[in-house]
Amino acid sequence: MTARPTLYRWNDLPLEIATEMVARKAMTVGEAELVQLYFKKGAIVPQHQHPSSLAVYVLQGTIRFVVEGMATTVREGEVLVIPAAAWHESESLDDTFLMTVSASHQIALGS
Repeated sequence: MTARPTLYRWNDLPLEIATEMVARKAMTVGEAELVQLYFKKGAIVPQHQHPSSLAVYVLQGTIRFVVEGMATTVREGEVLVIPAAAWHESESLDDTFLMTVSASHQIALGS
């Protein structure tokens, strides 16, 4: 028997308010996680790492990442790939809307 496709409506997914500056929607499909993030200008995500690579696609706005000590500014239409286990942090330079794709994972916070 062939597997059947499943249709999701992104607008029906719950919006998780992480802080007053950060909100997200997420879904897991098999081993992958798709996350939509909203950052208000000035939002800071502290240093952390993921056990798998993370692709960050900026849909709107500008965000600065520091990955293993190297700063990179990512703008609308650009994709940053962060290697597995790389320590990284970010600061939103504008109101920023982005999508990330990675293997399902837990994060580890740095000091």
